[in-house]
Amino acid sequence: MTTDEVQLRLAGIDDAPDLLAIIRSAFGVRRPASTPPAAMSDSTESVRRRIAEGAGVIAAVNGEDAGCLLLGFEPDQVLTMSRVSVLPTHQHEGIAAAMARAAAEYGADLGFRRVELMARADFPELVTWWQLRGFEVDREVPGGFILGAELPVSIPVPTPEDMRRLGELLAAHLRGGDLLVANGELGAGKTTLAQGLGVGLHVDGPVISPTFVLARNHHSSVGGPDLVHVDAYRMGSAAELEDIDLDSSMADSVTLVEWGAGLAEGLADDRLDIDIVRSADPADDTRVVYLRGHGARWATEDLYPLRESFVPGTAPHRSAPHVADQPEETE
Repeated sequence: MTTDEVQLRLAGIDDAPDLLAIIRSAFGVRRPASTPPAAMSDSTESVRRRIAEGAGVIAAVNGEDAGCLLLGFEPDQVLTMSRVSVLPTHQHEGIAAAMARAAAEYGADLGFRRVELMARADFPELVTWWQLRGFEVDREVPGGFILGAELPVSIPVPTPEDMRRLGELLAAHLRGGDLLVANGELGAGKTTLAQGLGVGLHVDGPVISPTFVLARNHHSSVGGPDLVHVDAYRMGSAAELEDIDLDSSMADSVTLVEWGAGLAEGLADDRLDIDIVRSADPADDTRVVYLRGHGARWATEDLYPLRESFVPGTAPHRSAPHVADQPEETE
């Protein structure tokens, strides 16, 4: 796993001493709290046990360890995140955010539906930090709050034919007014997915990349919503996207914007992000598609049956004993 300049990997039990050193260093420089942080009572053995029963993530910068976090596997497909720690010399470099994103994708790949963590009431700035990254206060507990976020639906897609099939299956969940924002590097399969959407929506074809015309309107042949297919690859700003006047069609159509991250979010209050990630192995054609809904429209739309079409069963692949009654505090 690599995010810009931050290299991320899963920890093994032999990494426990290194994780403990990072945790103690990070928690040791926090301002005094009403009660001492439980992290300062960790031991090599307790960290090793938590890795064995759950997982750990290590972040490195220029080959040197700079941060870590621990993951727990709880009932009801809940992933817990704790001991989010960054060395004082690497604060404010985006390491915590990179680890949290990677942990969320890892949990989604295993089939978890939700991630939770505890933030101490003594550190309201940390509550705000997590809220800015999509977490919401779920409940109050002694000493702080449990914050939670829904995980994206993770779908492994082995072949281009499977990508088209995913698009066709996804179309059954769509309706007029939906905004889809598809992202992924060149050749990831965004247009292939769009072709499957076209089949599932029964629109006129062919559905091809609209790179040179910016947007194509594919009309429904069965009286359903049209498919408006937009390519934002060459657009430098959200204003350029607004210039193609999507407002006139969005209310009644399914609008798919390729390369839309950072540009298309303002087009509607609700949207479905579709992030396509290629395998790091050049010989492996598998893609992983992450579906993450935003807004009231997607709060009640269950997309997990799509995962089940590609992965038998939606329960996490790994399970572990219940580690704690509630997630432990984050850094």
